[in-house]
Amino acid sequence: MKIFKFTQEVANQINNYQSMNSFYTKITKTVEPTNIGFIYIEPGGVVGMHEAPVPQLFIVIQGEGWVCGEDKEKEMIKTGDGVLWQKGEAHESGSNSGLTALVIQSEQINLA
Repeated sequence: MKIFKFTQEVANQINNYQSMNSFYTKITKTVEPTNIGFIYIEPGGVVGMHEAPVPQLFIVIQGEGWVCGEDKEKEMIKTGDGVLWQKGEAHESGSNSGLTALVIQSEQINLA
């Protein structure tokens, strides 16, 4: 499991197109077919321990929660944090207060 930041602080300013006060963060460029969706974890909810069928990028877009691997050591995550699990990596996620995450799954994920 690897944790990334996707907040404005790590974004690049957009200077083209007469842009002002705008920033962009590239998440990934895909070559292989890719599934993109949302996971909603309600307060007290858990997505139980399972192996990633393909590499999975889990980006919290609202709320906060936790993730862990087989060692069951929880790492706290919040809005703007992203977690990358490799194919076959067992993991679990949950939240005490609720969270929404954007999930990108593909045989090949190349982070910027």
